[in-house]
Amino acid sequence: MENQKNNWITLSSEIKYDNPWITLTEHQVINPSGGNGIYGMVHFKNLAIGIVAIDYVNDEPFIYLVGQFRFPLEQYSLEIPEGGGSLETPHLESAQRELSEETGLMADKWELILTMHLSNSVSDEVAYIYLATNLQKGIAHPEETEELTIFHIPLKEAYHWVNEGKITDSMSVAAILKTYMMLSL
Repeated sequence: MENQKNNWITLSSEIKYDNPWITLTEHQVINPSGGNGIYGMVHFKNLAIGIVAIDYVNDEPFIYLVGQFRFPLEQYSLEIPEGGGSLETPHLESAQRELSEETGLMADKWELILTMHLSNSVSDEVAYIYLATNLQKGIAHPEETEELTIFHIPLKEAYHWVNEGKITDSMSVAAILKTYMMLSL
């Protein structure tokens, strides 16, 4: 796949919006068919970080989820603990910080299980998702923008919630499905 040719030609680019988290750029292009067009692209200035925190109750894997109201969707969302990580910080460090902030949990064992492009038709956002195990409980310290409810449920139930459309966040869907397959439930 690395040898595939880029058939897009960029004629010009103009930043339309910029803040500490994102830059929106409008590109004047010639598309692969030879036609003129515009292409809007969102550049993310941070990494997306997600954590699947698993422990066991009577030999059954349980997962920690957080629920919160998501402003862009105008609805409540059930998700794995997730957030942003600085491009200059190793993504594992960001994952450890994010898990502790949102749930108060710390983990002795970490494994990178997924790397994802979240919406590659309009953005360059990259996500790193870790499996965290051997958990210890502490005190959560969510950001001021986060009003979180923590759920501790069987992984099997989270899997069903994905299939029923109760969990729709892309990182959470992919992470739960991947973990469910890894643990061969």
